[in-house]
Amino acid sequence: MARYTGADCKRCRREKMKLFLKGSKCESPKCPIEIRPYPPGEHGRGRTKDSEYLLQMREKQKCARIYGVLEKQFRGYYDEANRKQGKTGENLLRILESRLDNVVYRAGFAKSRDMARQVVRHGHILVNGHKVDIPSFRVSDNDIIEVRERSLELTPFVVARAEAGERTVPAWIEVIPNRMRILVHSLPARQVIDTPVQEQLIVELYSK
Repeated sequence: MARYTGADCKRCRREKMKLFLKGSKCESPKCPIEIRPYPPGEHGRGRTKDSEYLLQMREKQKCARIYGVLEKQFRGYYDEANRKQGKTGENLLRILESRLDNVVYRAGFAKSRDMARQVVRHGHILVNGHKVDIPSFRVSDNDIIEVRERSLELTPFVVARAEAGERTVPAWIEVIPNRMRILVHSLPARQVIDTPVQEQLIVELYSK
């Protein structure tokens, strides 16, 4: 399976904003974007002409990088969102938010989405009592997501319980920290998704 193997911090610098890809490092003064707040590369400090296409492409790249999705899968999500009723951009963000790795991250069970993907792949997560090891698995209304019992004492989950409450949990899920359980009340509406993305630019890019 193809995946990005470069430095995560370069992706943040390319987008000129923190994408919170490295967990706690993103909150520290050591975050590279705090030291070098310009794109990487020889011409990173040079001025670029922000054409309409460039703005649209950068917004798509930013969204894909935040959720850790590669181009082919992202395009598939867009096509699915376009087939659904309602606004395509909002449907797209709702699909991305409903990924299991994102829900595990949003609940505070992992420091980053990368870590959440690893947690899911290693089989530590149950959905409605069944092990699910596919990060792209999509949760539904009223799903119950929890850490399997024999994984509860692993260090990442012990830390997550100790730090419960430090991260704001979206209103569409409920977290029970002492049981390491997540209740999905409903899939999110656009107004409660705090991802810093202008989804209309993505729609305009793919509509050409």
